[in-house]
Amino acid sequence: MAKIIHSMIRVLDLDKSMRFYADVLDLREAHRLDFPEFTLVYLRNAENDYELELTLNKGREEAYTHGTGYGHIAVVVPDVAARHAELTAKGYEPAPVKEFKRGDELLARFFFIQDPDGYKIEVLERHGHYR
Repeated sequence: MAKIIHSMIRVLDLDKSMRFYADVLDLREAHRLDFPEFTLVYLRNAENDYELELTLNKGREEAYTHGTGYGHIAVVVPDVAARHAELTAKGYEPAPVKEFKRGDELLARFFFIQDPDGYKIEVLERHGHYR
C-alpha cells in the first residue's frame, strides 16, 4: 500500500518561506539537500510525519505561476478563530473565517491564508470529517 510522504512547492525566497511555515503551521526544517542549482528543504512538525518540501531553484527571480490545477493544502487546528487572531497579530493577512453548512448543520469552519509565493492554505477547525 502506498503512503503519501510529502508535497513539493517551488519558492523564490527560502528564508521568507521557512519563517512563514514556522509561524503559520509550526513546520520546521527536518531535512535539507543542497545542490549547486537547487536546494530542497523538508518541513514537518510533531503532529505527523508528512512533509512539505520547499524547492529553491537558485538564480530564479521571476515568480512561479500556479496554473489552473493547483488548489490548496489543508491543515486542522483546535480553534480557527484563535488561530486567525494569532496570525493577524503576527502581521499576516488571513481571509475572514467562514462557515460551511448544510441547513443548520455545521460542516466546516475555516479560513484561507496565502504563503509568500501565493500558495493557498486552508485552515480548518477540527470538526466532523476534518480531524
